[in-house]
Amino acid sequence: MDVLLIERHGATAVLTMNRPEQRNALAPALRDAFASAIAQVRDDPEVRAVVLTGAGGHFCAGGDVKAMAPAPSGQDRVFGGRERLLRLDRWFDQLVDLEKPVIAAVDGVAFGAGLSLALAADFILASPRARFCSVFARLGFVPDAGGMYLLPRAIGLARAKDLVFSARVVEASEALSIGLVQQLCEGDVLQAALAFAHRFHSAPTAALGIAKNVMNHAFESERREVYAQEALAQALCLQSEFHREAARRFVAKEPPLYQWPDPPKA
Repeated sequence: MDVLLIERHGATAVLTMNRPEQRNALAPALRDAFASAIAQVRDDPEVRAVVLTGAGGHFCAGGDVKAMAPAPSGQDRVFGGRERLLRLDRWFDQLVDLEKPVIAAVDGVAFGAGLSLALAADFILASPRARFCSVFARLGFVPDAGGMYLLPRAIGLARAKDLVFSARVVEASEALSIGLVQQLCEGDVLQAALAFAHRFHSAPTAALGIAKNVMNHAFESERREVYAQEALAQALCLQSEFHREAARRFVAKEPPLYQWPDPPKA
């Protein structure tokens, strides 16, 4: 059984964690599959957006605790554990900086590293059944997989400390109210995520990718450094085929090449 499914829906690639009996816990095989899949969607010019989801009614229960058992006597436990996390961080960092829009479709649990995985997306859509938890303290751990970097940026430092120190479960309604998720979906959350991703099929993918990359690092960058990155990015975008066609349509008063759809009328 493939532990990570890759499907195409038009220009959207859907990555589905497929260990339903383990609530899609991040076993070593699943981590390795993610490393390969992220490189695949990154290098495919026909992929304009990515959706992350999980099979069996759950997103991801986090790390596979059974696989975390201490190494037998005589093996180097400390450095072995460090290398395991560094291997995770390599592909995880590539996901965070993937220069394509990424949408997480969360149903059921997003706990521990599963919460970090959802936070790696640009947008989190959740079902009313979704539950989030920075569960690490229950096991005597600290957040990993970028959790201590991403969570404060998503909801603010004080709220992030609340979730990390308490290791409490956040229901979907609270997650929406604190800005952890962007949208609650009463129907099929995967279908909602696919519809959301479809908005980017006509988008200037390269321009959005550069903007994402700059904004991802803006909190650590000096203001004038961001100005310089903006100027360089704009010079590149000015020479793009997308810009030339978009400008031609603007002058000719034709429909725009890319336009975020209007919200549905009540």
